[in-house]
Amino acid sequence: MSGRDVVLGRIRRALGPAPDDAHDPYAAYGAAVPRDYLREHGTRTEAATVDLLAENLADYRAVVHRVHADGLAELLARLLAARGARTVLVPPGLPPGWLTAADAVRVLDRAASTPRELDRVDSVVTGCAVAVAETGTIVLDGSPDQGRRRITLVPDHHVCVVRVPERVVASVPLALERLDPLRPLTWISGPSATSDIELDRVEGVHGPRTLEVVLVSGV
Repeated sequence: MSGRDVVLGRIRRALGPAPDDAHDPYAAYGAAVPRDYLREHGTRTEAATVDLLAENLADYRAVVHRVHADGLAELLARLLAARGARTVLVPPGLPPGWLTAADAVRVLDRAASTPRELDRVDSVVTGCAVAVAETGTIVLDGSPDQGRRRITLVPDHHVCVVRVPERVVASVPLALERLDPLRPLTWISGPSATSDIELDRVEGVHGPRTLEVVLVSGV
């Protein structure tokens, strides 16, 4: 028996068998797993939760901006201009008003786009599904305002817009309650980095070298 078989066997035993008549096996397994663990650490106001998110994002070397919805388009235009972005990748459901002030040429996410074509794009702007304050994590689920996973992994500059406080939760368990396990989830904690080789930190290997997070209120 391989190590893989051992691990999967333990998981199956822990979850228990799904009922034969279960139309949704994920729901059946979810009901079988105890949920009496701690779901968040302490009690915070909405404002304090957003502050914690900003603090932890910055700790992971993301660049954090705060803006009211009225100034979002202008801020995004400034961020793209400061980056020198001539092209920006746009998910199909990105709110049209977000990039009205930007000079960068919009590049639509197409299924036929090759990795080489995506690599030539300067920046990508997306929304997010949920943001976790306690871990400084952004979660994308492939919704129309976020696009497919690859468009946030290949370009070197990702600007992610987080609606606050609506899309912010305190903890990972609270985030999981909002997410669909069948969707393609991407969990982002800061810009891409690895220290695999001689513990030397190298950024931009597995995703964007630069992550900018815009916390927008009043949306």
